[in-house]
Amino acid sequence: MTTQRRRVVITGLGPICTFGIGIKPMWEGMVAGASGIRPIESYDASAFDCPLAAQLAADDFDVRKLVPKTYRKATKVMARDIALAVGGAAMAVEDAGLVTRATDPDGEPTIPPSRTGCHIGAGLIAADVNELSLAVSTSVDEDGEFDLSKWGDSGMGNLTPLWLLKYLPNMLACHVTIIHDCQGPSNTITCAEASSGLSIGESMRVISRGHADVCLSGGAECKLDPMGVLRQQFAGRLATVRDGDDPTRVVRPFMEDAGGSVLGEGGGILVLEALESARSRGVAPIAEIAGFGASQAACPDTVGLVYADDDRSVQAAITCALASADCSPEDIDAILPLGSGIPVRDAIDRRAIQDVFGDRASELPLITCVPNIGLCGAGSGALATALAAECLRRQMLPARIGEEGAETPGLDAGPIEARSAELRSILVFTTSMGGQNTALVLRRFDEEEVDG
Repeated sequence: MTTQRRRVVITGLGPICTFGIGIKPMWEGMVAGASGIRPIESYDASAFDCPLAAQLAADDFDVRKLVPKTYRKATKVMARDIALAVGGAAMAVEDAGLVTRATDPDGEPTIPPSRTGCHIGAGLIAADVNELSLAVSTSVDEDGEFDLSKWGDSGMGNLTPLWLLKYLPNMLACHVTIIHDCQGPSNTITCAEASSGLSIGESMRVISRGHADVCLSGGAECKLDPMGVLRQQFAGRLATVRDGDDPTRVVRPFMEDAGGSVLGEGGGILVLEALESARSRGVAPIAEIAGFGASQAACPDTVGLVYADDDRSVQAAITCALASADCSPEDIDAILPLGSGIPVRDAIDRRAIQDVFGDRASELPLITCVPNIGLCGAGSGALATALAAECLRRQMLPARIGEEGAETPGLDAGPIEARSAELRSILVFTTSMGGQNTALVLRRFDEEEVDG
């Protein structure tokens, strides 16, 4: 173990979103300016204000195919969120070229299990309506009202014996650590959209201070079941969709006529690794995580949808990330904010960008992904970080979609095609419902600078 601060790099990407599993389909979809937002297919959502979502196609993802045969039985107690995290971890480990217990049970692991950590962000997993309804329907009195005593006497008995294990947020990290034999520092963070960024930041610090050499880090969430959608509708976050609306143009981040967001399912796991570990095994880093910052906002609505008018917590998180990366606002070449399309949330992002970057705010290109892949809750930060890392690796900015001619005052956020760009550093920051904020500075990795 070292007492010096070690540099932390990304060596594997495992995003899962509406475009498919792995970085390749996500990147291709973003470069093409595609959108996976469409009517919800798994149930009749027509009664909701927003019956749209960015779902994975049914044939694109089967977690049973991504776990060892000996572990397939355990997939029966995986809610969708858990399955997404497990799938993301499998893709990230493969992308990083790691040998773990999952990839080769009899082989020597690339990194000792005691030096392999895991930090995964999770949301508050909504119970399956059909499972819960069966139990609730047997817990009513003669007038048809819910009776708590009946629930205790008989209702709960209609839940499957391992029902609770499907819905505990810490089960995302639990399954990933078991499958890949991660015996190092492990944690679960549940802070809405900030969960992934906070988890990545924790992994960065764990590796930096020498307590692990590799961490599987990120987050995942699916809010697309009826209870999840209803909660978001009550929170005032979703767009109101009318007949004839183009699903691919509903989410309009930073535009004057923005009217709300659309949910997505997804997230991702990244392999974070100490630079010397990556170099010792001959792996070229995708990008370096150079800086991290976090903060908590004052939210007068107590929900976290609206931050106080004088709140500067997002600016504080960004400033902290810049400082820890030993860079200034002038060193940032692109920004990937939450960009949800929710007017009050976009206003928070806008204020932070303009406060920190001043006159450069209107010139710095923003990368937006919610119009393409939906608002993925606890998975949002992992998807954003994976996308930013790929931008640095390819030296390219993906397309932005939206209405042609739409105004995004003071920001470079309007529709544009994918284009090449000289990218040295990208800022990824995420605000959340709840008031937590996180910021990461990703830097292009340059082997010559290390050797110099």
